Amino acid sequence: MALETNTTDHSSLNNMGRSEQPISTLKRRELQAPLVAELIRGFAVELGYEKAMQIAGRAVEQDAIRGGKMMAEKYGGNGVQELVHVLIEGWAEDDALEFTILEQTDQVLSFDVTRCRYAKLYEKLGVKEFGSCLSCGRDSAFIKAFNPRMNLVRTQTIMQGDSKCDFRIKME
Repeated sequence: MALETNTTDHSSLNNMGRSEQPISTLKRRELQAPLVAELIRGFAVELGYEKAMQIAGRAVEQDAIRGGKMMAEKYGGNGVQELVHVLIEGWAEDDALEFTILEQTDQVLSFDVTRCRYAKLYEKLGVKEFGSCLSCGRDSAFIKAFNPRMNLVRTQTIMQGDSKCDFRIKME
């Protein structure tokens, strides 16, 4: 028996198995990480570790670009204040991050993350070596897509063993 679908509306197929309630970023990473890690490992066997990580990094950045544009649209703007909403309501949702905002103006957002559940999650899942690619590696692309005038400078991450993540975002 053939499955018949309306050729102009696939929304019911696209939403099959999806909850109407959005999931947190932390939960999304928890669900994605095991499969993505297996894909990277498989590609590494065929292409080598460095090449597999380059490909994964580019894919993660593309996803971050889509996310950055979507969040700017969702929050009705792409200034520092809207990015703070993304930080609080998105990245830090479910107590995923503990952070301190050091400076917030119309041109600057500086904050330090002192606890990162994303790093703990990747370690718990046994995919710690991919955590930086899967999470930290998306931040700069996300911010640039959120507002092309914003630039992230970060010299430390908890994911790579530092005591904090230092986010310094400035309008160019």
